[in-house]
Amino acid sequence: MIDAANSVGLRIRTIVGVSLHLHDTATRSLREFVPLRPRTASIYVCGATVQGVPHIGHVRSALNYDVLRRWLLASGHDVLFIRNVTDIDDKILAKAAEAGRPWWEWAYTHELIFEDAYRALGCLPPSALPRATGHVPQMVELMSRLIERGHAYAADGDVYFSVATFPGYGALSGQRLDEMCQGESAAPGKRDPRDFTMWKGAKPGEPSWPTPWGPGRPGWHLECSAMATTYLGAEFDIHGGGLDLVFPHHENERAQSNAAGDGFARYWLHNGWVTLSGEKMSKSLGNTLSIPATLRRVRPVELRYYLIAAHYRSAIEYSDAALDEAVAAYQRIETFVHRVRERCGVPEPLAWPAEFAAAMDDDLGTPAALAVIHSTVREGNVALDSGDHAAAVEAAGAVRSMTGVLGLDPLADHWRSTSASEPTSSALAFLVDRLLTDRAEARHRRDYATADALRDQLLAAGIAVEDTPDGPVWTVKGT
Repeated sequence: MIDAANSVGLRIRTIVGVSLHLHDTATRSLREFVPLRPRTASIYVCGATVQGVPHIGHVRSALNYDVLRRWLLASGHDVLFIRNVTDIDDKILAKAAEAGRPWWEWAYTHELIFEDAYRALGCLPPSALPRATGHVPQMVELMSRLIERGHAYAADGDVYFSVATFPGYGALSGQRLDEMCQGESAAPGKRDPRDFTMWKGAKPGEPSWPTPWGPGRPGWHLECSAMATTYLGAEFDIHGGGLDLVFPHHENERAQSNAAGDGFARYWLHNGWVTLSGEKMSKSLGNTLSIPATLRRVRPVELRYYLIAAHYRSAIEYSDAALDEAVAAYQRIETFVHRVRERCGVPEPLAWPAEFAAAMDDDLGTPAALAVIHSTVREGNVALDSGDHAAAVEAAGAVRSMTGVLGLDPLADHWRSTSASEPTSSALAFLVDRLLTDRAEARHRRDYATADALRDQLLAAGIAVEDTPDGPVWTVKGT
């Protein structure tokens, strides 16, 4: 089994003997990742419900699992990575009707916008991208198995899962059965208000598909169980999604799949929210930052850095200031790599420090991993400014390997057209770096008059210079 990422030139150095530990929601513990099949990892991630334009909360989930996938690839695994599309849903139908457009056209239009966002932010393409509407036969087969086993029943054209028949219900979310609420409206055929809908009987004007229990359309929870097992088998390694999906969505997926006899997911991972003023970012609250709007302010690679810099299980409280800090932090990395390239040639990716691997193995500890990157950048800048080009090239090679794992390599083809350190041309970068080198040497001699004069020359030419712990960072004013 070969991961699709291999076909897009993922340039990272593989390692052996990795001991990755992941926080499993089901056991509420950090567990060593031991795949079902040696050196192979199977992952299912709940993708978008394509009802509208994606915001930064949507893409955070995709980026977090993209980092997981890249680290597994780096550790020598083949990865089968499935991300679905929910293209039939109450909200999709309602918004399409409000806009006066066919539901399928509304869904596909927004699916393309989501895929554009994932691609812009450097997400590797999934091994498969199944749509819910393309897997109705598998859903019917799953419902048939559950009805035969006594875990589901049909009533008035609907099909429900009987929660009380599954003893483990509530274990994933840690809730008591007598305290649960599915958030569904009452229905005359439902035997127990805690039962959840697997299949919705046809309503006038809505799309429908034939089943043995009458025409209708799938429920949300049923879709993912059918698609996950279609592509990954009855049992697979990792199921991922946002924290908001633990209940009821993932609880219901787990219940119906296990009750049907499938082992289903062996590890459950959940990423934190992006919040504004303490509230989860969502379209219903109107507190969203769309991807197209955000990318008019910052480059895609900078937004990627911002959204993966926090640990995947923590919340990100969005602010303009925090985004600006992330942009500056990434540009320090980028500037160092480009300085080395201009003076010493293109640095090739090398092995990364053990501290970086330890951080990634510890439940994808990106904050600690980025700290190692920035430390290496500081050391590399010192070496470059002192004339130790061999050490600078080695540091830049390590930085490229580490940022490659995170999808942030400044010299990756994907980011080349938006490089901040080449706002006009490589010639400009070379000339500015030459003057900055002269300035650094003057400061080293304590010739501050010359150093200040060089900085003033750059400023007069429209080049702003900021001295940082990682070395000087320059930008073209007005860009």
